[in-house]
Amino acid sequence: MLGRRQSYEMETDMESNNKMCIDLTAKKSQNSIAKGLTLTYRDYCQHTSIHGVQYLGEKERPIKERVFWLVVFVVSIYCCARLINNAYTKWDATPVIVSFAERSTPVWNIPFPAVTICSETKRVLKKSGDHNSYANLYNQFTAAMHATRIFKPENITAKEMEEFRTLLHVCNTKILQQDTPLIPGEEFDYFEVLDRMLPPFERYFFYCRWLSRYNECDKYFHKTLTEEGICYTFNGLPPTEIYRENTYQYHRSAAENFTQSSWSLETGYDASSDVETFPARVLSAGARSGIFMALQSFKQEVDYACRGPVQGFKVLLHAPDDVPQVSKQFVRIPMGREVLIAVKPNMITTSTGIAEYHPQRRQCFLSHERLLRFFKIYSESNCQLECLANFTLSKCGCVKFSMPRSLEMPVCGEEKIHCYERAERDQLVHEFQRVRFLNGGDTEEPQSGAQSACNCLPACTSLVYNTEISQANFDLEEMLAAEGDTEFMREYPGSQMSRLSIYFKQSQFITSKRSELYGITDFLANCGGIFGLFMGFSILSLVELLYHFTLRFGANLKHLFKVNL
Repeated sequence: MLGRRQSYEMETDMESNNKMCIDLTAKKSQNSIAKGLTLTYRDYCQHTSIHGVQYLGEKERPIKERVFWLVVFVVSIYCCARLINNAYTKWDATPVIVSFAERSTPVWNIPFPAVTICSETKRVLKKSGDHNSYANLYNQFTAAMHATRIFKPENITAKEMEEFRTLLHVCNTKILQQDTPLIPGEEFDYFEVLDRMLPPFERYFFYCRWLSRYNECDKYFHKTLTEEGICYTFNGLPPTEIYRENTYQYHRSAAENFTQSSWSLETGYDASSDVETFPARVLSAGARSGIFMALQSFKQEVDYACRGPVQGFKVLLHAPDDVPQVSKQFVRIPMGREVLIAVKPNMITTSTGIAEYHPQRRQCFLSHERLLRFFKIYSESNCQLECLANFTLSKCGCVKFSMPRSLEMPVCGEEKIHCYERAERDQLVHEFQRVRFLNGGDTEEPQSGAQSACNCLPACTSLVYNTEISQANFDLEEMLAAEGDTEFMREYPGSQMSRLSIYFKQSQFITSKRSELYGITDFLANCGGIFGLFMGFSILSLVELLYHFTLRFGANLKHLFKVNL
């Protein structure tokens, strides 16, 4: 019994000694790590290139001074953080700047503007006293609006009824009220009726001169369907290159022969393009290097009941790849006037660096980033027109005859004229409310759906033609009387003629360029300058920090462990 008790006491003593040894070893290890950290910290403070840190690690320095330098160091870090945050906000919010290009651009690098001309005469006025003139039929239509609610005029042919229904869409539509009487009849193609009513082209476009060569105008112009009816466009891309294959406009023009274009807005003309190419371009400025035309209308053919008291022509200058929207902005060509339009192009190009940014950050779309439903070519105006067509379809259940549409989309009849006329304003109001909600100015979110957002940012590369206009009187009758010419007025009785000349004002122009305001290199350089100004910090300072608290700390620990063994 005594031997067992002695052996048990010996085992207990050995276990106690082992625990004491383990505790002593752990304490030594902890002391070694603490000493290693302290030694490394002092070594780092002594050798670092960061300003002010060396004062924090000196043993002999009074505590008050170390606290002072610690406060200065913390304040410096705070100032750096604030300034770097400002730099990042600027880099994130406005990474792109639009500035002038380094060199001027000759006008032969861009196409001559597309010119769309619309006559205010949509149909030759019928003879006075004609029962089925537009004015008489419209008076009957207005009377039916307050009486029977159904418009059924007597002694009118189906052809005349189609023309009247079509004129309701292109004449003064602003006066039509919401409760339009129903007009019984079958559906028909408004383009065909408009084409049938058109005055003879050669009478209204008397003659043209392009690049000092006189020729018939029909060699330069082709028909274009717009909200004003059928107009004529010079130097515009054909519908088959603008619209997608599933659209009405593409199918309407697929059978026609058009010249293939050798130009795009982003890449310009092909390197192999000759002087005479398509879209056409000029080599210099001045009236001799532009287009000149004589436009004519006739007093006895003007229908004031349709288009109102202002007659003549509307002219719109636009990029060749844009769909003309004549009612938005145009130049009025009154009769008996000579109008000179000097063109000043305004082009914005794009540097390669901004393609890496998101479209919302650079506030523009590259051609491949925003695919449209009806158009092959993206532009801000094409996008807005498509958005209006989609909005009108959702609001009215149909689209206006001139809007881009697929083959299966319904076309609005006469009872929907008031609806699609209001659709554009309603769309703008809805877009305004949506933007205000996103900016936090409105607490009520607008209704979602097809009407939600157009997302029509400008194209990163764009081309706009600004104009300077001058006018003078063009007294045709007095000139013919002075020359003793009586044959012209016998052949063209009631003629009212105007002359129009369009040309570039200057042979060179300064383009604008979208480029990086702050690239990643600029941002890093800005941060490095701020760190260097306040703390003397650099990339090597970061390497020093990593070196001292990894390699140097490990070496110090290894040395301390050897000393303690």
